[in-house]
Amino acid sequence: MLAIGRALMTNPKLLLLDEPMEGLAPIIVEELALVVKLLCESEGLASVVVEQHPVLTLSMTHHAIVLERGQVVHAGHSQALAEDTHLLHGLLGVGQRPQPSRPSMDAPAGYTLLQQGA
Repeated sequence: MLAIGRALMTNPKLLLLDEPMEGLAPIIVEELALVVKLLCESEGLASVVVEQHPVLTLSMTHHAIVLERGQVVHAGHSQALAEDTHLLHGLLGVGQRPQPSRPSMDAPAGYTLLQQGA
C-alpha cells in the first residue's frame, strides 16, 4: 500500500498496480479495491491492474482484458465479464467447487463400507 501512495505523489495519469492485494487481510483487500476505484474516478486516472482476484478486480475497473497464455481471450466492459458465467467459471475458475478426493473403497478394519443409495 505504501507503493501506491508513493506512486500517487508524482500525480500520474496512469497507475500501474501489480498484485496490489497480495498478502493483505481480506477486509483490507475489499477496502483497498474501493479506494483505488474511487481514487481513479475522482482523479481521472487510468489504471492497469494485474491481480489474482478476478471478481474483486472486475469490481474496481471499467474495462477488462483477460489473458490466457499470453493471448487475449476476453476484452470489454468489466460488468459484461462479471456477468459471463462461462468465462468466470471456465477461464478464471471463479465459483468452482473443489472436487472432493475420492475416498478409499476399502473400509478400515472393524467398519462396514456403506454406499450412497444402497
